Amino acid sequence: MSFRNLLLADKIIIELDKALTTLAGTPLSSGRDNPAKGIEENVLNDNERRQSIALMRVNHSGEVSAQALYQGQALTAQLTDIRDAMQQAAAEENDHLLWCEQRLQQLEGRTSLLNPLWYAGSFVIGAVAGKIGDKWSLGFVAETEKQVIEHLDEHLGKVSENDLRSRSILAQMREDERHHQDTALAAGGAELPWLVRKIMQPMSKVMTRSSYWL
Repeated sequence: MSFRNLLLADKIIIELDKALTTLAGTPLSSGRDNPAKGIEENVLNDNERRQSIALMRVNHSGEVSAQALYQGQALTAQLTDIRDAMQQAAAEENDHLLWCEQRLQQLEGRTSLLNPLWYAGSFVIGAVAGKIGDKWSLGFVAETEKQVIEHLDEHLGKVSENDLRSRSILAQMREDERHHQDTALAAGGAELPWLVRKIMQPMSKVMTRSSYWL
């Protein structure tokens, strides 16, 4: 039975399970190795360690939001191939989610207390975007990934050169996000209106600045 033919109650249960798995469990990933695997752990001073923890917490929250965004879009996508593409992207984003969480554990840090809020908000945005139409949904993905890449570039400039493990994770995430952006555009994603793109930027900054501390 396809997802489209499931009862509303079944769909709600499935989405709640995905949310709980993302926020408190071990989500299904693509199975790729952590980019930091085998990289030597250099000694970080207190300032370097705190900075790495804060930045990886921000990126973990970003991946929670990305997961919710893709799940919301997959729920309301009109075309089956678009829905499948969203679900594949969600699995790859789960790689990032697990890598960031593993790095935070190594650094003896924690994930953001605000993650449930980011998940709920992003899921709603994704579902609305998918309902409006696939080309706009894909365009939203492309613009989101563009802004994520900008954040990753900024973080690579801030994380200590000594923290090779965090840097390797961020670099691989950047490569994957670029691929997701290109895939969304190639699948027919439309460029979002200027006003929408401008509204997205401050919303993104609220999440990143809040998650940096909380």
